[in-house]
Amino acid sequence: MAPRAGRQGYTKRCMGPKTDDSQRRLPLTVVAGRTLAGMVGMLGLGFFVAAVGFVGFLSQLRGAEIKPERKADGIVVLTGGSSRVSDAVELLAGGYGRRLLISGVHPTNEASDITRSLPEARSFINCCVDLDYSAINTRSNAAQARRWAAERGFKSLIVVTSNYHMPRAIVELSHAMPSMDLIPYAVVGEKWRDEPWWTSAPTLRLLLSEYAKYVAAEARLRLADLGIDLVPESEPPTGAISRRPATALAN
Repeated sequence: MAPRAGRQGYTKRCMGPKTDDSQRRLPLTVVAGRTLAGMVGMLGLGFFVAAVGFVGFLSQLRGAEIKPERKADGIVVLTGGSSRVSDAVELLAGGYGRRLLISGVHPTNEASDITRSLPEARSFINCCVDLDYSAINTRSNAAQARRWAAERGFKSLIVVTSNYHMPRAIVELSHAMPSMDLIPYAVVGEKWRDEPWWTSAPTLRLLLSEYAKYVAAEARLRLADLGIDLVPESEPPTGAISRRPATALAN
């Protein structure tokens, strides 16, 4: 009878202790819960970082137009917003720069449009304004400004663009021309002056979109500094900037 008891003990040892399904499922539930908590935590951290960055971006935006603190060799205005060109021409007329580059002019627009809207500045436009028709975005604006400044030996530029666009413009221009002295002149639109940005849904969308573009530009340029150029720059064709007086283009 003793051998039989031994066989039963052997059988029990081989089978091992019993486990139910709930004990097997518990670790999976714990892992899933921890994974979900980790994802929520990462999303929360990402949102916090983005919010802090957005506040920092907003702190760079000027709420009023302030004349440049000093004069420069040239003035560059990046088209795309209301009153940018007129403000740039006023700076040229005020002696803040020797020449003005209007970068990103639409192919359908002519110099006559400028003289028609700003007749009092005709003499300045006739002698000291260059038009760039090839730039299609802020990056190509910077490339054209670099080329224009290099051809004329300029060492300092006043940059004219909208206040919300200025941070990204300075980032692109600084990367394109590291040794250039850049002096920002931020144009403040009427909507910005008339109502707080947080009360206007269109303005808030514009700022969020521009902030995303600003972050993307910063990331791309930091990678480029490390030798990782995700989007190689394509130079515009030679002769893309007109050197003729602006009024001559309308004839």
